[in-house]
Amino acid sequence: MKSLSPTRLGLLASILVALGSFGAGATRNRGGVMRMLGVDNLTYGHGRALMDITMSVGIVLLLLAWLWLWRTRPTFDTVRRTTWLWTAPLALSAPMLSRDVYSYLMQGAMLRDGFDPYSEGAAVNPGPLLWEVSHDWRNTTTPYGPLHLGLGKLITLVTGDSVGAGIVAYRLLALAGFALIIITVPKIAQQLGGDSAFALWIGATNPLMLLHMVGGMHNEAVMVGLVSVGIVWALGRPATFATFSGAIAVVAVAVSLKATAAVAMPFIVWLMVAHFAGASASVLKKCGVFILATAWSIALTGGVLYVVTAASGASWGWLAEISGNSKVINPLAGPTLVTEILTPGFQLFDDHFYYNSLLVVVRAAASILMLVALAVVWWWFRPKPGAANDVRAVQGTTAAYVAAFITNAVTLPWYYASILALVGTFRAPRWVQQVAVGASVIIVLAFTGGGNHRFYDAWFLVAAPFVAFAAVLAVWPFKQAKTPSPVLGE
Repeated sequence: MKSLSPTRLGLLASILVALGSFGAGATRNRGGVMRMLGVDNLTYGHGRALMDITMSVGIVLLLLAWLWLWRTRPTFDTVRRTTWLWTAPLALSAPMLSRDVYSYLMQGAMLRDGFDPYSEGAAVNPGPLLWEVSHDWRNTTTPYGPLHLGLGKLITLVTGDSVGAGIVAYRLLALAGFALIIITVPKIAQQLGGDSAFALWIGATNPLMLLHMVGGMHNEAVMVGLVSVGIVWALGRPATFATFSGAIAVVAVAVSLKATAAVAMPFIVWLMVAHFAGASASVLKKCGVFILATAWSIALTGGVLYVVTAASGASWGWLAEISGNSKVINPLAGPTLVTEILTPGFQLFDDHFYYNSLLVVVRAAASILMLVALAVVWWWFRPKPGAANDVRAVQGTTAAYVAAFITNAVTLPWYYASILALVGTFRAPRWVQQVAVGASVIIVLAFTGGGNHRFYDAWFLVAAPFVAFAAVLAVWPFKQAKTPSPVLGE
């Protein structure tokens, strides 16, 4: 019998997660594979509890295998092979950790049937697809761009109102996006002089990425994949106007899927300034190149967005919906965390002090803080003489995503894919890597198969810091100081 390895353990874990997802994941409200097979008793009651245990054990084992893998300091080829092996079982799983894929299908069907998802909720278009949409989102407009709706429209034109066929289509789309991440992240690391193996380990092999990009089928998989392609092209050598234009166009396509991708665009402009003007150029020349690069990026982005919007058949209402929804309450978002810390204190002095009243104020203040933080980060990581400006641009993009997600009104686990895909591509300080690992472990463990979270469970809040510390220690153990050998004759 072959000895156990992190790769084999992770493969076993992925299989357990995939099996458990059919009973404890974001399961269908009506129909589905389990009912077709006559085992739908595993989707409720004691049967679901058994599947929940299976899935939970799989998630824990996947985390352990992931940590163990990097502790062995694997080669890039080992990490890449492991990533594909762990992806395979999840490619066959049921939707997990979120019901968003059902909303994606519904929104595509709405556009197909002549409704406007930017002004109407899913409830205006009753049918089999609506039954699977979470009740929280049935009267909510979509915050996603025209490419999202265009893809959904195309999928539902092909699959009709078949939920199962639609899920398969979205799984293939998510896999395509995830494949882009697997391919491009190591290339970015190579271009920046980083560690390709670590970049792939933290940015794709990471259970947070596997479970939410592949298992959850979020459109971040495609968005992050496209942004990564754009960054590869922007960093490519020899750099030309054509390669930069291609990078801007690809990122613009990603923006048309989800506006978050726009965070990367200003740093591509910095790369253009560094290349065409030179970091040591005069201020006048830098300003001239900056103005031209900015104007071209805006014009090209606008052109791409126009074409995608027209081709999708969507309206321009998505521009008004960029701010997204505000229904989700969890402490992953900075404004929510601040509100939850301050509210009990205010309520000691005023019994009629309401949580929501403070949340509105904090979210408004955080929106202003976001704009300021993004401007500061953008300026801080501008090209400098003698600096590795390619590295600075990707560092700036990563820092900008961190600032955006901390201050955003709503932050969800899969948002962090934008950060994780880049944070390993450059040689970041050890503490940054450790924070990324610890946070990944906490977020993975915080969410249940159906999409609920544990951030309001006291036991989880107490255990989470210790678990994160143990995870970091497992990857980077303390080095014991060697005791000096005694001198002969003593």
